[in-house]
Amino acid sequence: MLLKNVLKNSGNKEMQYAKLLNGEIPIFSQFGKSIYASDIVQICIDIIATECSKMQPRHIRTDSKGMQTNVKGSINRLFKFAPNHLMTTRDFIEKIIWLLYLNYNAFIYPTYEKVVDSRGNVTTNYTGFYPLNPMRVEFLQDKSGKLFVKMYFEGGENFTLAYSDLIHLRKKFSVSDVMGGGRNGQPDNQALLKVLETNDIVLQNLGKAVKTSLTVRGILRINNLLNDKKQEEERIRFEKRLEDGTSGLAALDFKGDYIPISVNPKIIDKVTMEFLQSKVLNWYGVSVPILTGDFNDEQYQAFYEKTLESLMISLGQAFSKTLFTARELDVGNEIVFYQKNMMYLSTKSKIELLKTAGEQGLLTDNQKLAVIGYPPIEGGDRRTISLNYVNKEIADQYQLNRARWEGKPNGQKTTAS
Repeated sequence: MLLKNVLKNSGNKEMQYAKLLNGEIPIFSQFGKSIYASDIVQICIDIIATECSKMQPRHIRTDSKGMQTNVKGSINRLFKFAPNHLMTTRDFIEKIIWLLYLNYNAFIYPTYEKVVDSRGNVTTNYTGFYPLNPMRVEFLQDKSGKLFVKMYFEGGENFTLAYSDLIHLRKKFSVSDVMGGGRNGQPDNQALLKVLETNDIVLQNLGKAVKTSLTVRGILRINNLLNDKKQEEERIRFEKRLEDGTSGLAALDFKGDYIPISVNPKIIDKVTMEFLQSKVLNWYGVSVPILTGDFNDEQYQAFYEKTLESLMISLGQAFSKTLFTARELDVGNEIVFYQKNMMYLSTKSKIELLKTAGEQGLLTDNQKLAVIGYPPIEGGDRRTISLNYVNKEIADQYQLNRARWEGKPNGQKTTAS
């Protein structure tokens, strides 16, 4: 089944352009991809997309007491391995993040079917989630004011979809009323483009300087008048002497002089190169340790809080807003994109985590094993807790009883009168 077979046009033909508060016509086309020719830009986005692809999306429900449970249903079934027939969950998330950084907008279309049970209750059974990459989008509304999005794709197809059926992620949502990026729904990369242009000039000049240093090394001056053929023969004779010389010195007769040229190309200094690179890295929130992969726990945590966490929140809220009704949201349904497991932590940090969380009874035995990379064991769903902790409500009574017990000979307990 091709992706175009998944999308279905709306049957309502009486629509007009949606009225935006800024008075502009809501037609948005894809932006130019000039900055993405830069290797450092592609590396930064790839790092972010790869890290996000490790997230684990879940449909959970939180009850009135704050207890959370995984909901058994079509959403979690799709999230577990394959949100659609073309992609794994990792591929799905990675593609969403790439589209978001390329376009500052990402659209996901959920396919579903309505199921009626024996009591007449209607439920939604989701059958797939598909990232879309339209060339142009137009926002329309019908007579009732309902909002639609008309999407144009590279293959010439166009589809008009209810906006409420689309999961819409936006980056740098600012001046436009409906789209991320700039006023025309495109990324505003002018500031970054200036840095990349400077960096490109530096790299081009570096290549030219290296090439120059490896070409002309000197001038052979011939002391008598020779025609073109004689000059060529003299040059070949000189080069033959250079090749035959084992000491690095070439002997010449009275007819020629060799004048060496000292080539000293000016290479831009290391500090300037690092400054240009840091401007790009800061733009995307990727530090040098994250770029090279040589990071510690604190550096990864900083990267998570600065760059990844907001993406996790945005993904969860956008999916929840579209997939659930107001009533379903009220009773605690939501989509959460959980961070990857703790395998990136150092051994020392893992031990501290196990000690703290384990003593509090927050982790099962199998969860503790997973932190250190071991498979689960039979009966590993139990939770253990340290006896060094006591409920604060009974702490005073506990200490008083212990004092009385320790004050009796042979540890005999006091008998209540």
